[in-house]
Amino acid sequence: MLRTPASRAVLRSLSSASPRSQRPILHRVSPQVQWSSQLCTLSATRPQAVALAASKTVANTFARQLVTSRVNHADIKAEKELGKQKLEPHPELVSSTSSIHPISGEVGVKEPEKEPDMLAGMKGDLKTISETFNLDNVPQQAYVIGLAGVIPYLATSLATVACAYEIHNAGTGSSLLLSEHSAELLLHILEPLQVGYGAVIISFLGAIHWGLEWAGYGGTKGYPRYAIGVIAPALAWPTILLPVEYALIAQFLTFNFLYYADTRVARMGWTPPWYGTYRFVLTFFVGAAIVVSLIGRGQIADRIGKLPSPADRINEYRENAAAEELANAAAAETAKENEE
Repeated sequence: MLRTPASRAVLRSLSSASPRSQRPILHRVSPQVQWSSQLCTLSATRPQAVALAASKTVANTFARQLVTSRVNHADIKAEKELGKQKLEPHPELVSSTSSIHPISGEVGVKEPEKEPDMLAGMKGDLKTISETFNLDNVPQQAYVIGLAGVIPYLATSLATVACAYEIHNAGTGSSLLLSEHSAELLLHILEPLQVGYGAVIISFLGAIHWGLEWAGYGGTKGYPRYAIGVIAPALAWPTILLPVEYALIAQFLTFNFLYYADTRVARMGWTPPWYGTYRFVLTFFVGAAIVVSLIGRGQIADRIGKLPSPADRINEYRENAAAEELANAAAAETAKENEE
């Protein structure tokens, strides 16, 4: 139908006459619909603007796709480069609780300090003692025989303490087995046994180095290793001439000196690796036995007599010989005077 001014007037009158209820309900449209409507409006009014807007939209979409593809491509490339790298260990970041860290925790971040363990020092000392006395690497035969060699020292030491207890409590009537006289007599028998046995053991420790030299263990060391075997008896046997207290102290120092020498040569490879630990254990028991004997004798030092030592006997022999010479000289003078 051709549109004329008359026909347009009729249509306007009909649209104004339609009821309000029949008017379409307007809903809020989305931005895309608005954009399309604007695009339609622009298409009706400005075709060039529509073409420009459409080209901008296509350009933006293409730019977003290009950026997305580049990002994805960069991630894949980075992952390939990381895959070629070699993993490096970091043990300082691993602990007994590193696998149970909370999700919010950071790897390598120090945990809050816990309350100090009051028994940590005692536990550390016990661990050190257990490691020190660990003789797993020592041959069983040497371990058994070495401990058996300590038994005479421990026996004489305990017997010395028992005798000292009997002598100390003799006046109170609380003695157990021996009288004061019997305990003192037994104590004087124990003195040369303990001192003489100590001298024998010290000499034996020096002889071990002669055996290692002859066996060629650690190579031939010559005079330095022979010297250890000579110094040991040179220090040990003069102690039998000293009073018992001084003899025990001198032997205690000699045992410690030989232990120091044995640990040094063990580090140098002159002896088996376990020899230093082995000597420490034996020296510990022997030194403890000597200290116990000295403590026991110190409690009764003013209540017992002292047996004459070899030096005392030598001095007594000299004095007797000098007195006998004087007596003979006096008798000879007297006989000469009588003859005259």
